[in-house]
Amino acid sequence: MKLWEKGIPTDKQIEQFTVGNDRDLDLVLAKYDALGSIAHAKMLGQIGLLTNAETESLVTALEKIIIDVEKGNFVIEDSFEDVHSKIEYMLTVKLGDAGKKIHTARSRNDQVLVDVHLYLKDEIKVLKEQVRTLFDLMMESADKYQNVLLPGYTHLQIAMPSSFGMWFSAYAESLIDDITMLNAALKIVDQNPLGSAAGYGSSFPIDRTFTTKELGFETLKYNAVAAQMSRGKSEKILAFAMSSVAATLSKFSMDVCLYMSQNFDFITLPAHLTTGSSIMPHKKNPDVFELIRGKCNKIQALPYEITLITNNLPSGYHRDLQLLKEGLFPAIQNLKACLDIAIFSIKDIKVKDNILSDKKYNYLFTVDTLNEMVVAGMPFRDAYKAVAEQLENGTYESPKETKHTHEGSINNLCLAEIKDKMNKAY
Repeated sequence: MKLWEKGIPTDKQIEQFTVGNDRDLDLVLAKYDALGSIAHAKMLGQIGLLTNAETESLVTALEKIIIDVEKGNFVIEDSFEDVHSKIEYMLTVKLGDAGKKIHTARSRNDQVLVDVHLYLKDEIKVLKEQVRTLFDLMMESADKYQNVLLPGYTHLQIAMPSSFGMWFSAYAESLIDDITMLNAALKIVDQNPLGSAAGYGSSFPIDRTFTTKELGFETLKYNAVAAQMSRGKSEKILAFAMSSVAATLSKFSMDVCLYMSQNFDFITLPAHLTTGSSIMPHKKNPDVFELIRGKCNKIQALPYEITLITNNLPSGYHRDLQLLKEGLFPAIQNLKACLDIAIFSIKDIKVKDNILSDKKYNYLFTVDTLNEMVVAGMPFRDAYKAVAEQLENGTYESPKETKHTHEGSINNLCLAEIKDKMNKAY
């Protein structure tokens, strides 16, 4: 069953190559295809291309399909090319001519567009909720541990004093940038492409404003060609937003793996968050965070993949765009899984006190020492040289305390301001 079937058989090898794994991927779009069809049917009824009875029967049948999808009872057999052909077939079998009319003033192109836009809208909202939950947990840890000192590093060399409060809130504030990226992606996909048909509109007197309101889109993608060109662009912008979230998670996971190692020994993880070795009884490995790091690094390759698929396509629809689902849909689920496990794990990270009691961290406070000299009246360059001489001849004495006052410094983390920034961004 193909929507474009003309009675001419298709070579099986060609069919397999062109369909690929679309049937499996289209299962996630089934609910949205039915929702789009409900709005379309209502619109066709409004403009007189369907009778009231036909409209009601189509809406009822489509609502039943949505229930089947949600119960896991909806399947796309190999005899169907995609979700669109399966649903139209079901409607035709159940309703006869009314089912055959559902494709009036519509193309598979704008069908898949509206399905993808609706699907991505829902998934972005879920991602935002997960990021917000992770933010809240990080801010709780930042508040709890804001006075527990931690060495800061540049070039992987001991640099200046930090704290677990600064570390946790740094990642929390980074998540605000990620929310901003997700908001931008949501703004892009929250535009109704339905009615653009094959990319050049329709000669039927359709009402696209009606379907925009019915489907809950913020606005209409007015130009039919622009609507068609949103395929690929929407996926790429979301991929960049997901990559932003993934980059934050990956960097945080790397820190956890580093800080847990015996050479650093800043944090510990409980047994349920670690795995062992088949031959080394002492091992407690941070596999959870290693896998978050690996999966998130893979997600960061997605924008480049989508760019390579789409960057030299002219306007109009091209079958290359079908391939976007193969990378994007699994990546969405992987990112959601990474966020879930990070949320599950972060509250159990145990930080260690008195890390800076080790004498190798004495040099963390050299900047604080020379700054005090400057406040006392010594020129900065002279103070710098004086501290350097103390380090060289072994007479430097570390104050082991900080007196930072500016916004965002170790002694003034501005946690309330960071929370307010997230509230405004979210």
